[in-house]
Amino acid sequence: MTAAMSEHLQRLAQALDVEHQALVEHDVHALIRATGAKLEALRALDSTPPVGEGEQLQALAERNRANGVLLSRRRREVDWALRQLGRTEASSSYDAKGQAHTVNARRPLAVA
Repeated sequence: MTAAMSEHLQRLAQALDVEHQALVEHDVHALIRATGAKLEALRALDSTPPVGEGEQLQALAERNRANGVLLSRRRREVDWALRQLGRTEASSSYDAKGQAHTVNARRPLAVA
């Protein structure tokens, strides 16, 4: 493994660590920065794929999957909070004829 390749793997590992910490701490700005750093490291690795680093790549892939699970959990928490406040994201659905429709379900917080 070359020094540059090792540096790319190290940058990816560091970006995954920062991404995980940002998810745990609910730090959106740090999450955006970490995602950018992760994408840069992945682009660098794509240009020179590592050879003989299967175990390290597998470990990094597992950490990335774990971050994805945590990100999905955070998104469900936000969606739940929005529903409780009577706000929901618009989502598309298709009817029996295959036509797309935007679904906006609102629920009042109280009845006057």
